[in-house]
Amino acid sequence: MKGQIFFYLGLSLMAMHEMDAIRCKEWRIFPGLSMLDDKVGHILFLFAHIPLFYFIFWKLTNNKNIESFIYGFDIFMIVHLGLHILFLKHKNNEFKDWISWSIIVGAGLCGLIDLVI
Repeated sequence: MKGQIFFYLGLSLMAMHEMDAIRCKEWRIFPGLSMLDDKVGHILFLFAHIPLFYFIFWKLTNNKNIESFIYGFDIFMIVHLGLHILFLKHKNNEFKDWISWSIIVGAGLCGLIDLVI
């Protein structure tokens, strides 16, 4: 396996983004979750990340074809950036500061760079 510095940097930025997403109440943007009371939306959004991160860590440690997972996650980081751009004008979008956007764009760029090199 080649060095994956940009993949792991992107994964770290995605983990930071999920922490920032709690602060920015990202569940308010998602169809379905946006209709929930803030307390319920927060709890569901928070606990939904347990199986998501478990899956990522499991795939990185128990996968015979780790390269295909990394390739797919690189694409996900790019698509994720695109979705944030698409929903930039959403009325409940609170990702407005340079910190949030540095994390989001950084993860997307890491995914792109990892695919290219």
